[in-house]
Amino acid sequence: MKTSRLMAALVLTGLLAGPMAACSSTPTSQSTGEYIDDATISNKVRAQLIGDSELNVFQIDVETFKGVVQLSGFVNSATAKERAARVAAGVQGVKEIRNNLIVK
Repeated sequence: MKTSRLMAALVLTGLLAGPMAACSSTPTSQSTGEYIDDATISNKVRAQLIGDSELNVFQIDVETFKGVVQLSGFVNSATAKERAARVAAGVQGVKEIRNNLIVK
């Protein structure tokens, strides 16, 4: 079941990432390579979160911009909020974590 969730998340991200890869770069946006790198980081963070049985990944949104990962959404406890940040920080390529998760 975890494998099917992971595959669904990766396929969805791939479908959403495809059209964006063709966009040109401006000073406030990313190059195609940076976008792909960030999409890869986001996918790896999601995969790690999915693999953690103590976290509900479907209530956590992951966005990455130039290596800075932003976590948003809802968790059940302060411990889960800290755990999600630790899991995300352990992914290769993550430069910084912005933990905007809200404890319900």
